[in-house]
Amino acid sequence: MRTDTGQIVHLADYRPTDFVLERVDLTFELDPTNTKVEARLIFHRREGVDVSVPLVLDGDELSLSGLLFDQKEMPASQYDATPQSLTVRDLPAETPFELTITTFINPEANTKLMGLYRTNGVYCTQCEAEGFRRITYFPDRPDVLAPYTITIIGDKAANPVMLSNGNFLGGAGYDEGRAFAAWFDPHPKPAYLFALVAGDLGVVEDTFETMSGREVALKIYVEHGKEPRAAYAMDALKRSMKWDEERFGREYDLNIFQIVAVSDFNMGAMENKGLNIFNDKYVLADPETATDQDYANIERIIAHEYFHNWTGNRITCRDWFQLCLKEGLTVYRDQEFSSDMRSRPVKRIADVRNLKSEQFPEDAGPLAHPPRPDSYREINNFYTMTIYEKGAEITRMIATVLGHDAFRKGMDLYFERHDGQAVTVEDYVACFEEASSRDLKQFFRWYVQAGTPLVTASGAYDAASGEFTLSLEQMTPATPGQPNKEPVHVPLSFALILDNGSIAEPKSVTGGEVTGDVLHLTERSQRFTFSGISSRPVLSLNRSFSAPINLAFDQSSADLVHIARHDSDQFSRWQALTDLALPNLTKAAADAREGHEVVCDDAFVSALLECAGDSNLEPAFRAQALNLPSEADIARALGGNNDPDAIHAGRKAVHEAIAKAGEEIFVRLYDEMKTEGAYSPDAESAGKRSLRSAALSYLTYAEGTPSRAAEAFGAADNMTDLAQSLTLMAHRFPDASETTAALASFLTRFDGNPLVIDKWFSIQATIPGRDALERVKGLMENPRFNAGNPNRVRSLVGALAFGNPTGFNRTDGKGYDFLAEQILAIDKKNPQLAARILTSMRSFSSLESVRAAKARKALEKIQKAAALSTDVRDIVERMLKG
Repeated sequence: MRTDTGQIVHLADYRPTDFVLERVDLTFELDPTNTKVEARLIFHRREGVDVSVPLVLDGDELSLSGLLFDQKEMPASQYDATPQSLTVRDLPAETPFELTITTFINPEANTKLMGLYRTNGVYCTQCEAEGFRRITYFPDRPDVLAPYTITIIGDKAANPVMLSNGNFLGGAGYDEGRAFAAWFDPHPKPAYLFALVAGDLGVVEDTFETMSGREVALKIYVEHGKEPRAAYAMDALKRSMKWDEERFGREYDLNIFQIVAVSDFNMGAMENKGLNIFNDKYVLADPETATDQDYANIERIIAHEYFHNWTGNRITCRDWFQLCLKEGLTVYRDQEFSSDMRSRPVKRIADVRNLKSEQFPEDAGPLAHPPRPDSYREINNFYTMTIYEKGAEITRMIATVLGHDAFRKGMDLYFERHDGQAVTVEDYVACFEEASSRDLKQFFRWYVQAGTPLVTASGAYDAASGEFTLSLEQMTPATPGQPNKEPVHVPLSFALILDNGSIAEPKSVTGGEVTGDVLHLTERSQRFTFSGISSRPVLSLNRSFSAPINLAFDQSSADLVHIARHDSDQFSRWQALTDLALPNLTKAAADAREGHEVVCDDAFVSALLECAGDSNLEPAFRAQALNLPSEADIARALGGNNDPDAIHAGRKAVHEAIAKAGEEIFVRLYDEMKTEGAYSPDAESAGKRSLRSAALSYLTYAEGTPSRAAEAFGAADNMTDLAQSLTLMAHRFPDASETTAALASFLTRFDGNPLVIDKWFSIQATIPGRDALERVKGLMENPRFNAGNPNRVRSLVGALAFGNPTGFNRTDGKGYDFLAEQILAIDKKNPQLAARILTSMRSFSSLESVRAAKARKALEKIQKAAALSTDVRDIVERMLKG
């Protein structure tokens, strides 16, 4: 099942390998430009495979230097080697045999950052999904599992640290000026989980005692001098290990767990068995350089990669079509961890915001695909929000449908039954069916159907009979390759809220299955009747976002205000405020487009300000409520023919109306929420800072000057306050002298700290307005801009394309032309990075016709380019076809 050729790969074509890999011994002789790799692989022919079938191994830009069969040179007539494959014929029918394959690779020249590469003097690997084939010829697929023994030989002075998967066997001097280190991973794993790191690095060390009493050595490797900034990551790791034992009964299984932070990395992090490799932005933090969000991201991603030890490593994917099995499940686990570490409702709100702003547009556009797709052209392009975030929502729904105890039994069975295996989504779901005795065949449609279901709801109360009737209907829009959709099982958490704010308890419910506070919508349309309701209730539906759907429920402003005041589910209170806000924002966008005055609904403004001033609500929740739906959310609500300038202007006008009406409240909050003492990233302190920042944001609208933000910038003693105040000045008052001075001061203070300078680039790249493009072009000429560093490219080019709707979507189309030029330039060196930035144009067809036509022209320019990578060609052709 080769997946790197540009050909369509189909799930239906899956079959096991013809040969079984028993063992892997790898020896690396490191050299910056000429690393020797010797792979000793022991195979046997799978039972029933004809003796005439050859062994075919994957390669990618490889050159074969040597090939031995059972330690003897193999005749050239017995094999064929190309840069993309090695085919070996005339192999034994039954007995195991050994192949020794020698290749030479150039880590220094590997700008793709896949396979083995060298960055800032450090050797590093990234093998997921198909990077291992850039190291040696190999059956590079996730269902090929074997134990690995690794020997690393390298210059002793340049590489005092030499790491790989598993437990350390030992190391010593090798010959003059060189040393070796040996590692053994006893747990069979696929090649995508292989890791190697070598270089001169500092280390932070600690230990963890597992629930069975074993001591595990913990090590985090960073560049020298940055060790203190890894302290929070170490703390997050220990909390993750303990949480996974308590919540899922999962104990760590090696003697050592290691993390390495590198600056040049295509992904956020990688869960290689026992040796996680991280983008350093998700490891390094201190109050002076990291925001509260940075700390939260570090905590979450450290946990995510650690949790993969069981959900991804010990149990892995049979094939890449099952990617959501490891990623979606592990995202669910990291979301639960973060909820327990912080505020559960606030975390849920943040996750749903992310889902709606990123995954819902994916589901509604040309890049839509099922969580478990049935075909793909380039697997790197399927590391998507649908795989990760929607995959997590599906596991969350399983937990909702089954209940806590049955869900835990299903997880326990999954770990027990499939440890050490490469499995499918069907295997996963079958464990829950067996543990709960529940048929999940219909539910399984969530995995194989693309698109976001639309659930339409209406309610009616009959006072004479004391009955409330809820009518529900579901449909899933057509998506590429799937014009017709079957009904899915939609678990809808609900509450009937009475006038006094209490929750009604119906005497009975008819019309379908109801378990506790969850309605089970399984048909295209259903009608539920609740009896014994003493007065007209207000229905709160899809509480805590129990299902990832679009809900069309025409509720009055009065009903939404009632939910916002009384629902015991804080997520639903936030959702009600959002549902109040969106009609105001979409109308404001239309008014701005027509040049009309923007007027806000008093009920919405009053409800929002009431929430803001309610000291019984946690500050972080109030901050989320004050953070209005984004411009992307408004565009999605409008549905098409979108004018980004009008949306921006309308949203700004709504902010100004709220700011003027609530200025007194915002002044009070700004003063009350000031934190005292030394900075702490804990949830309570972070929540206060977020609410204070929200108040400051509204005050800049109310006061119309940068003075207060400039004062906050000067007084800030942590990066959270510093970056927020700088952003407010730059975005609201880009030409003010205070802004110019603050940007210069920020640069001088943090020059030489790449992660902070990334913030400096992004803040400027996302300043709204048509001048953004020229500003970004100017910043690309700055000597601090490094086109070879993915973080830096994302901080500037990616920030403009993803995070600046007005600056990017210029009416003259120059933003699209600029991105096309950048994509073609990046693609020559780093196709993965190019393809991911290109997805910023996935919703181009929803723009008004002039912009949409110019965007299409830019995409066609990319499509017509010569020597386009499979990664980029796959994305651009799907977007144009859609």
